[in-house]
Order: sequence, then C-alpha cells, then structure tokens
Amino acid sequence: MIRADETFDGTFPYMPHFSHASGFPMHYVDEGPRDGKTILCLHGEPTWGYLFRHLIRALRDRYRVIVPDHMGFGKSATPPTRSYWLQDHIENLERFVLAQDLRDITLVMHDFGGPVGMGLAARHPDRIRAIVSVNGPTPFGQPDLGERLTANARISPWFQWIVKAHAQGRLEAVLGELEFNILSTLKLNGFENHDLIGDVWLQAYGSRFSSAAQCLGAIGWAKGFALGEHRFEVPGDAARRAIAVKPALAIWGMRDRTLNAEHFLPLFEAAFPGAAVRRLDTAGHYSLEDEPDSISTHIGSFLEQS
Repeated sequence: MIRADETFDGTFPYMPHFSHASGFPMHYVDEGPRDGKTILCLHGEPTWGYLFRHLIRALRDRYRVIVPDHMGFGKSATPPTRSYWLQDHIENLERFVLAQDLRDITLVMHDFGGPVGMGLAARHPDRIRAIVSVNGPTPFGQPDLGERLTANARISPWFQWIVKAHAQGRLEAVLGELEFNILSTLKLNGFENHDLIGDVWLQAYGSRFSSAAQCLGAIGWAKGFALGEHRFEVPGDAARRAIAVKPALAIWGMRDRTLNAEHFLPLFEAAFPGAAVRRLDTAGHYSLEDEPDSISTHIGSFLEQS
C-alpha cells in the first residue's frame, strides 16, 4: 500500500482522507469547496486516484472533486479475506457515498469505474446529477450488453491475455508481481503518450503492488472476469428512466484496445439517448494520461452547460 502522505515528487499533492464505512480504510481525495457541485471520479484496473491528478487540479477551484481508491488499489487497504468482484466494489462505493451523504453527484468513470458507478446509479438514481464516461463502460440493462461484451473480449488483447493466463494457471502469479510488470500491463491495455514513462510515473503506478498480498485488487478484477464472477447491477424500470434523462457525456480514446469504441459507445448511446460523444483520435485506453488537458476542457465545458 502507498504511504498516505506520498506525493510522488509533488505530482499528487492532495491531502489524504480515509473512510471506514466499507469495513476497511478506503483512501480518498476531497478537494475544492464543500458547497461546490460534487464530482466523483472512479478509476479502474490497475490504476488509482493518480489517474485523475490533472482533472483534480483543473476542477477543484470551482467544484468539489472526490476521488476514492477502490479496495486493493492506490492508498486504500487490501483486506486479505475480502473478494474483489464488481459487486463488492459497488457495495463499497455505496457505503462510502451514503456515509458522506453525497448528493447531486456527477460521476466521472474510467475502465471498471464505469460498471461500479453505474451500479451506484442503479441503486441511487436520486443522488446522481450527471454521468461522464471516459473510456468507461456504462452497463445499464441494455438488451445487447452480453453480446457486445463477448464480442469485445474476442478482440481485446487484455481480455484475451486474462483468459489464456487463467487457463494456463499463471494469472495470479503474473499479476502478483505487478510492481515489476506494471509497464507491460499498462502498455497491453494501451496508452499512446510514451513521454510519460519515467521513474516517478512508474513508481506512482507500480509501488502500490509491492508484494503478492498487495496485488489482490488487480488479481481479483482479472480473475473475476475469467471466472465469470462479476455481476452487473440491473436497474429497475424507474432507475433506468431516471438515469436516461440525466446530462451525460462520453469521452473516448479511439485507440483503446481494451474497451473498443465500436462496442462500448453504442452501449453508452443506448443508455443516454442524444448525449454528446467526444472522440479522441490519438488517445488510447488510458486517455486521461494521453490527453489530460483536452479531457479536462471537455468535462469543464460539460459541467458548465449541465
């Protein structure tokens, strides 16, 4: 686990906070005015709140920006007896949101932060103000959800690797050395800005996974896919109708090899008819690393308009 006060040479200079509402120390950043509109940023695999460092800086003067680290990621604890399936992360987020009594939330979701955030939206549509997907799936009971997920998995190098590694019995061994394998893992999922690669950046993403025991979050997400253990939250009719009319925006790095736009943008458009879509032609899966300034600008404009 990363030290609470670690800033990675000042690149993540945000005050650490911890919530125990979910039964473990969950780290989160809480920046900006307490009475500002709430922006809740949700990361995915194998990142943490560091992914949103530029967005926090861009928005915190006007908005309250809250960025939790999921169980087993970032500065949050890695309980050895917990499971790390999607439904567990949804439950953890729900408890966090209720304990903080967060309302009028704009969700900003990347990677598996998408299904986690949409799970919260299904359970508490009244607490959601708007939705922003940044290369993050938005499963919300779409009739072709399963078909598109299966089609994406067939062409995704990351998901294909998970299936193969699990079949060969080496999934946990490889991801249990994620500190060493972090660059190859990030490259497999896809980012385009290779100028980012340096000691501090690699430490920021890799040092969290210093032992196999500290890799349970990353292992759990991949293993849950291989075993079919992840369960999407299925919204009721009232929640589906309520969320469909919320302001929504998709920002997609079109070079994403893990979550292909051809499958996931139609799911977004089905959940949010008429919502805006911004395509970033030169960004990959980790689009918040590839084009942080343009993404911050798009989100800032969206927040002003919504």
